[in-house]
Amino acid sequence: MNNLRKLREKKNLSQEALAGLLNISQGTLSHWERGRNDIDLKSLKKISDIFGVTIDEILGNITLNTSAVELKRFPVLGELAAGEPLVMNTEYETYVDADTAFRADFCLRVRGNSMINAGIKDGDIVFIKEQPDVMDGEIAAVAIDDEATLKRVFKYKDHIVLQAESPYYKPIVIFADDTRDIRILGKAVAIQSLIY
Repeated sequence: MNNLRKLREKKNLSQEALAGLLNISQGTLSHWERGRNDIDLKSLKKISDIFGVTIDEILGNITLNTSAVELKRFPVLGELAAGEPLVMNTEYETYVDADTAFRADFCLRVRGNSMINAGIKDGDIVFIKEQPDVMDGEIAAVAIDDEATLKRVFKYKDHIVLQAESPYYKPIVIFADDTRDIRILGKAVAIQSLIY
């Protein structure tokens, strides 16, 4: 909700003007900005286009309603640590149906709360677009030997930092001379909170 309001104010748009662009009532937009209602995926994509930002940049504290018209089946490749790294399970036996707009190759279930301030909670499903690198500050699934973790990636000349989104977790710092096998599995492009 804070990200949506900040984006709107940065563009000097009133609630009425943005609501008009989104073809919704000003009241609906007001409820979104106050966190009273969830944003549907179609509107989230429109907001992304209007402000020229990714859905990942918007999500922060906005709840994503993933009820979709067109669905795609994504394999769940085990669990991913949002905390201390977890041993990866590359065999999958379950699938998650989600919107075809998710440009992802697979997904992982999150264990832990180190990414809580990015809106990613224990038990959430994170959709990953497979790619060997990400831009500075993007959230990625990162393999360290046979373990995997979900963190923001910051690259420096002689090291990288895997930064949690919680003050209770220390960053993981990896220097160039580290002998472990470290690779980016892909970029986190969407999350889905499962309701039990």
